[in-house]
Amino acid sequence: PGTRLVDARGQTILPGFIESHMHLFLGAMELDHLQLSGVHGFDDFATAVRAFAKSKPGNALLIGQQCDYTVLGAERLTRQHLDKMLPDRPLLLFAPDHHTAWANTVALTEAGILNGRTLGVGHEIVMAADGTAAGELREHQAIDPVAALLPGGNRAHFGIDPGEDPVPTPTAAERALDRDILYAGLKHCAEHGITSFHNMDGNPYLLELLEEMDGEGRLLARALVPFHMKNFKELSALETASRMQARFKSEKVRSGFVKVFIDGVLDSWTAVMVDDYSDKPGWKGDLLYTPEHFARVAVEADRRGLQIAVHAIGDGAVRTVLDGYAAAIKANGARDSRHRIEHIEVVHPADISRFAAMGVLASMQPAHAPGAGGLPLEPTVSKFGPERYGYAFAWNTLRRAGARLVFASDWPVSPIDPLASIQAAMTRPAWAAGQEDQRQTLQQALEGYTVDGAFTEFAEHEKGQLRAGMMADAVVLSGDIEQTAPDAIGSLRPVMTICDGKPTFEA
Repeated sequence: PGTRLVDARGQTILPGFIESHMHLFLGAMELDHLQLSGVHGFDDFATAVRAFAKSKPGNALLIGQQCDYTVLGAERLTRQHLDKMLPDRPLLLFAPDHHTAWANTVALTEAGILNGRTLGVGHEIVMAADGTAAGELREHQAIDPVAALLPGGNRAHFGIDPGEDPVPTPTAAERALDRDILYAGLKHCAEHGITSFHNMDGNPYLLELLEEMDGEGRLLARALVPFHMKNFKELSALETASRMQARFKSEKVRSGFVKVFIDGVLDSWTAVMVDDYSDKPGWKGDLLYTPEHFARVAVEADRRGLQIAVHAIGDGAVRTVLDGYAAAIKANGARDSRHRIEHIEVVHPADISRFAAMGVLASMQPAHAPGAGGLPLEPTVSKFGPERYGYAFAWNTLRRAGARLVFASDWPVSPIDPLASIQAAMTRPAWAAGQEDQRQTLQQALEGYTVDGAFTEFAEHEKGQLRAGMMADAVVLSGDIEQTAPDAIGSLRPVMTICDGKPTFEA
């Protein structure tokens, strides 16, 4: 009797989008930061920075996002450039991939790293010829000292860097603030038709917050949260992952998988390649785990019945992860583990068939491909070079070899909008004449955001389709997606999002 009837007026109704790779707290925090997407040239760049600084007079650290590697064209960004824009207040700007950032002199000085600092493998404070920091910071150990200038420390990374609960333990007021931040992020998800998400960082604290929000009626999407396993942790740390899996297993808040980083990104030469970088002869990148160390982690996590998801961008990193998964099968026996590799921006041809053979899922981001969604080709395509064009962002190459793909945005690395990602998947240009067509069909792209996402989390019998008996998760679009040109799909908008039978967003 209390059922509400909605007339969709001939517009497309889909299963609720499943965002299979994102960072909720970090994305939510960044909603209030300076957004530099599309900004190029010193003058426009400086105007944006100064206007933002004026709007935030009390901020101890000014933070910007989506600062392109080529924001100044071929000239590499330095602290001196930033000093000309803003000399007297700490400024930290992140590249879209979040693996590189740039800071001005006052920020580097206050963080105590103007003269450099010894860091772990794969992390770098880029130094200038005069022996001081150039302003470019690669990976989190280099970035964190500046980010820590925020009052209360770098709270945005409570689930990303160590994967442990925050220290000191948050006060009741801090917990309430963190729930409010998460709620802002969840509203952003709901506005984009998302009803489930796979977070790619996590700890017990994040799960507790989400569980509390569920009790408050403010959890607007179903959450899957991992334990973040870092390379400095003992294997016994995986006991925390097992406890998270045992405790959090409701329809709205679940755990049960382990997230690992094994390399960095192409644009800062921190992704790991089988052969040298095309634009940096003699350099292949450094693994964050030795192959033997990662194999031990994979074997133990698999033995515990945990799913594994590994950030691996270069073909050398992808190979190391596949070798680790093979070691787990050898040690523990084959099972329906659905282990994942995240990104796979380059894959070696010798490894393509291994995905289907071992049942490894290819978790990929359509909006990350150079040229897709308006992304520039450079500097990325020069990193792997024409000789690897056929094996970079190789969606159809992997599909033809039997691999199962799942799509996502990696928000806030890319905008969260699934419709923009679907458009990017369908309209990606070739980088050279004769290059293999990697574009996706509408059906493939939609499945990547629905049924494939459900399969990835062992929930294909519960969600990802509109069928009797499935969870009541749906999104109504502003038009008919099948009658919309591929290059216009991103202009469609969700007009209603429904999670668990309840509207979470209405236009």
